[in-house]
This record gives sequence, structure tokens and C-alpha cells, in this order.
Amino acid sequence: VQLQASGGGLVQPGGSLRLSCAASGFALDDYGIGWFRQAPGKEREGVSYINISRKFYAVSVKDRFTISRDNAKNTVYLQMNSLKPEDTAVYYCARAASRLIFSEWRTPSNYHYWGQETLVTVSS
Repeated sequence: VQLQASGGGLVQPGGSLRLSCAASGFALDDYGIGWFRQAPGKEREGVSYINISRKFYAVSVKDRFTISRDNAKNTVYLQMNSLKPEDTAVYYCARAASRLIFSEWRTPSNYHYWGQETLVTVSS
């Protein structure tokens, strides 16, 4: 199982970025994928989650971020629009141990495989 996150970078406030999480060693239909982020001095927090039937978002990103997946490419995307300085963090994608429900998706211990980080910096 491998997860390869990419797409981070420097963007001005109000700008957009699309993160990608390329998965290998398993099929996306069988597991959920979560995006997490961690800002300096803060705990890791769940940003969004997707499985075969559900999508969840943190309140702080709802209506600005969109999670999607391409089964043919075995890749999950996080489209981030209207970015704010407080979105600055390292972002990770992770594979859940199973299909998670709403009360579970934000808990990092429910994810057994993590990709490497990709840094998102929102600054003018």
C-alpha cells in the first residue's frame, strides 16, 4: 500500500490549488481516503474524507474545498478554492482501516496508511 500526495505550493489568498493522492496496492472502492492537515504548533486535523458512498468536510473548509476521486487513475483529489492564510499547513492523505462514518473520519488513529506530506502556503 502506497499513497503519494502532491500538488502543494505557494498561493495568494483567494487562490486555488488541487492536491492529488495517488494510491497503489489497493482499490479505492474498498477503502475510504482522508485528507488531513497540520499547521505549526497545532494538532493534525481532518479536512475531508471520501469513500464509495460518502463525502465529509470539516466545517472550516466546507463550500470551499471539494473532494473527488478517479477510480481509473486510483487517485483522490482535493480541490481547494478561496484559500485563506489559515489553510497554510502540511497536508497528508491517508487510507482508512474501513469505510468510516461521520463520527469516525476525523480521528487519525482510524487510518492505517499515510502518504508523505505536501506543503500548502497561503500568503501574499
